[in-house]
Amino acid sequence: MKTHLAAAFGSVALTAGMLLGAPAAGAQTAAYPTTAVDVTYGASYVRGTLTWYNRSVGVEGTLRAVGCRRAWFGAYGASGNELGARSTSTKCDVRYPLETGIPADVPGGAAYVIVCVDDANANSLKCVRYNRP
Repeated sequence: MKTHLAAAFGSVALTAGMLLGAPAAGAQTAAYPTTAVDVTYGASYVRGTLTWYNRSVGVEGTLRAVGCRRAWFGAYGASGNELGARSTSTKCDVRYPLETGIPADVPGGAAYVIVCVDDANANSLKCVRYNRP
């Protein structure tokens, strides 16, 4: 009788432990921080969102090119060293969707990102720095 009682008690304790250790129903992990981006040069712009991951920065948005323009993104570490960069090719008189990732393969990821609207020859026309939130 004691073995059945002990087994039953052990089963109840195990089930209770599993229930107490389980996450609440519907619980989700915290979202990665984001930053809104708006770099406007004349009628051209880069607008969208930066998503700050642990070892990269995601970019989603739009390049509006009036004339011929490029979008450029650079991720930097806390000491100011460039960790990675991405750019579009030259786009002329168009709205172009942006979706890319900038490498930032260091512990903690990028400390800041610089976003630029460039001319057709990749010369910066306007740049804005966005710090990690």
